[in-house]
Amino acid sequence: MTRQIIMDTETTGIDPSQGHRIVEIGCVEMIDRKLTGKTYHVYINPERHMDDEVIQIHGITNEFVKDKPLFAAVANDFLEFIKGAELIAHNAPFDVNFLNHELKWLDSALGQLEDYSKITDSLALARKKHPGQKNNLDALCKRYFIDNSARTFHGALLDSEILAEVYLAMTGGQTSLLLGGSGEGGEDDASVIRRLSSDRPALKVIKPTDEELKFHHEKLEKIGQQDW
Repeated sequence: MTRQIIMDTETTGIDPSQGHRIVEIGCVEMIDRKLTGKTYHVYINPERHMDDEVIQIHGITNEFVKDKPLFAAVANDFLEFIKGAELIAHNAPFDVNFLNHELKWLDSALGQLEDYSKITDSLALARKKHPGQKNNLDALCKRYFIDNSARTFHGALLDSEILAEVYLAMTGGQTSLLLGGSGEGGEDDASVIRRLSSDRPALKVIKPTDEELKFHHEKLEKIGQQDW
């Protein structure tokens, strides 16, 4: 079983070393490349003021978060949710840097995010797959025909849900294509098209012998003489 967590955060700014904090965490769970419907979502009181230019990006106001829990109150639940999973984020170094600062400020004994999960940067994957092109989330949605019309603001949970679709499309789409039948997709289900590995050995090409080529040409000449 492969468990993956698609994650996004919203923050008060761009640099945690300048005292900026996390205001929202959103995660969706996938098991064996299928969304389970299980999510983790929380708004956080950053204990500092947010400027209007930041609020215009994610739509989270100072008034809205003033009664929300502090990071200290949600840290353990968050770490438990991601523990042992592959953690996927778009521009992951940004999110990971913020979360590691939050963990350090709270209790250095908690360690770093990398102690709990394997980190995968979907932006790095996109840049490798589409070099020289725009690879932000909106551009990838357009490229892979994914509906992001509800994305009027940058929201952590919504962006995680959208990124999950982008990630699946970018890394191979469906793992199986059902053509009728029960659609259960088991090993004995003849309706399942199973994708071959891209690193499989090349097929052996068997060339005809001179005698076989001669027979083939003679056969073609006889066919050409037929009066259809």
